[in-house]
Amino acid sequence: MDPINRTLKKLAGSDRFQERYNEMKKQITSNPEVQQFFEDHKEELAPNALDQGMIKLYEFINRSHSCKSCPSLEGCINTMSGFEPKIIIQSGLIDLEYHRCPRKRSYDEQRRTETLIQSMYVPKDVLRATLDDVDIDNDDRMRVHEIAEDLVDRLIKDPEHYKGLFIHGEFGVGKSYILGAIANELKKNNRASFILYFPEFLREMKQSLGDQSFHSKMDAVKKSSILMLDDIGAESLSSWARDEVLGTILQYRMAEELPTFFTSNFDYKGLEHHLTYSQRGEEEPVKAARIMERIKFLTIPVHMSGKNRRN
Repeated sequence: MDPINRTLKKLAGSDRFQERYNEMKKQITSNPEVQQFFEDHKEELAPNALDQGMIKLYEFINRSHSCKSCPSLEGCINTMSGFEPKIIIQSGLIDLEYHRCPRKRSYDEQRRTETLIQSMYVPKDVLRATLDDVDIDNDDRMRVHEIAEDLVDRLIKDPEHYKGLFIHGEFGVGKSYILGAIANELKKNNRASFILYFPEFLREMKQSLGDQSFHSKMDAVKKSSILMLDDIGAESLSSWARDEVLGTILQYRMAEELPTFFTSNFDYKGLEHHLTYSQRGEEEPVKAARIMERIKFLTIPVHMSGKNRRN
């Protein structure tokens, strides 16, 4: 052991070692995040915290933060893929904790929701959609495109923004395609969104009453960070589906101010009329109005016209 200790002491005292040590120390202390940390926590840190924590701090500045140095989750450069370091203090000294990065959080949320919910019957072209590929051949479509671009920008930059879109128009004009394009633009910026084909979702929720998965599925949908309900109004609606499923989801999302998008063949007025009458022919205008109040709170209505692209 003595020869090893003597070797280490000799190495530590060498000019070359000291030069490399000073260079590393300069690199660390010039890092803005490290500087800010020491400024914010100077009262909590031990006098020798910098020297004792050099290896940890060097690891910190050479890792990717907020995915800035990584091309994708698969191409993550960090020691643990999908996890980024955070400087913490342990007994006055520097240490590191690893937390999920934005891409990893987005990926985990998407996978968790997709595992629970099977009713993502969204065409492949919608899942590949981009805003650049949207046909802009009339004023309506230009306006939808501009509003969609603006909302994507707001949702990326402002975590408090909650207004989504209520896109209404005739069959086949590309309403679902716009939802897919918005979802893909958000995905590029590490914002998870979830598209549900609403009529099939209601059928799945009814079936889930028998296999005890109703509450876990409801929880996943209503708490999705960005939810998109495609083709609302195309379903034959029961009072239970309207009040216990749709009403519960919208009440939660309104209370928590969570971004929610819809497509429909109906405008606000037409959808309210549709929601008024249940499968049994019961007329319940107050309950329909309550649902619409929540939809109006959560969305900006925009009309989309054009030729039927399914023909």
